[in-house]
Amino acid sequence: MSLRDADEIVDAELVEPGAVVPAPSTPAARPRVDQHTVLRPGQEIPTTADRGPSYTERDLYISEETAKALDEVSAENSPPRRTAMRGFEAWCAKEGRVAVPCTTATYTEYGRYLMDRGLKVSTIRNYMSLIRTSMPEGQQPDNTLFLRLLQVYRRTHKRASRVKQAFPITMPYLVPMMLKAEEDERPIGWRDAVMFAFGYRFLGRSIEDVDLDIEDLTITDDRIVVWLVKDKTHQNEEQTVTLHDRPDLNLVPRMRRWLGYLASLGVTTGPVFRHLQKDGQLGSRVLATRRGDYLRGHTVNERVKLWFTAAGLVTDGRPVSSHSLRAGGATDLGLADATDQEIAEAGRWRPDSPIPRKVYVRPAKDAKRDPFSRVPVYGTDPGGE
Repeated sequence: MSLRDADEIVDAELVEPGAVVPAPSTPAARPRVDQHTVLRPGQEIPTTADRGPSYTERDLYISEETAKALDEVSAENSPPRRTAMRGFEAWCAKEGRVAVPCTTATYTEYGRYLMDRGLKVSTIRNYMSLIRTSMPEGQQPDNTLFLRLLQVYRRTHKRASRVKQAFPITMPYLVPMMLKAEEDERPIGWRDAVMFAFGYRFLGRSIEDVDLDIEDLTITDDRIVVWLVKDKTHQNEEQTVTLHDRPDLNLVPRMRRWLGYLASLGVTTGPVFRHLQKDGQLGSRVLATRRGDYLRGHTVNERVKLWFTAAGLVTDGRPVSSHSLRAGGATDLGLADATDQEIAEAGRWRPDSPIPRKVYVRPAKDAKRDPFSRVPVYGTDPGGE
């Protein structure tokens, strides 16, 4: 026997000549079950001795196209999520901590850091939720300790719990804004005016408005029918929403004018609301962000503020934003004694959502109500003589 043969002998047992060598023993079969195993009556429990399918490399690999599609899905983050993660990653780099996947200790410490900055409770909760759900599946930190700290922070920092709702742009504010935008007969004013009219009547979130394509709209003489593939409440349920026009809104003629102008530029498909330059030409999107030809929700926000101020309008202290259009439509419906169900259906809230009545309708009615108006003004004759 050569030295090489000897090296290949790993384990051996000496036996007498002619003795029977026992066959190697096989490991005992064990049950092969987990919490998802479901057996029918009479079916035997599967064990490790059962032969399953023989997988090959063909069964394990995905194609380059599928890998690319999965990468695109992983990279598709909303602007708020990107903002939250950028702040978190910068803080982790400064503190010498791992950002992804982060530990529960790092997550809790960052939550306390946000509290030390005096941020609103709603802002902290939103940021921390976005950070937690941005972690790889199955590696999300435990948020129990953070929520305990937030509960104490809420009690000891009362102003941090205050949430200022958007000022509702009701019809008396909406009409002057649209007229001001159209005053100079510029295409960008036409776009903004119909964008405001649509946002008010559609009762959509600004990102839902600017995500719509021309192909999603069917325009008749007195209404616009919108095909909506999803919204915040209906993620897997497409809807057909009918927007009836009215004389003070002029949604149909405003939309036709805007789409007609786009058609004159050769645009008949794609985003309804697009970037325009001051001279009326389409804005260059060569260096555009992920949204490409689609407006950002932030752009709507800026245009609402611009024309609200330009129209000489003032608020009661609440901030004006793109959400003011949705708030205005809901408030007008509530002041007109629409039912909770009608408001929820119009704005596509959940049927049991308290938001329309609690956030928009009740504050508007409370502001108009003054029980002290029943008390006569001092020095006047209560009898009117």
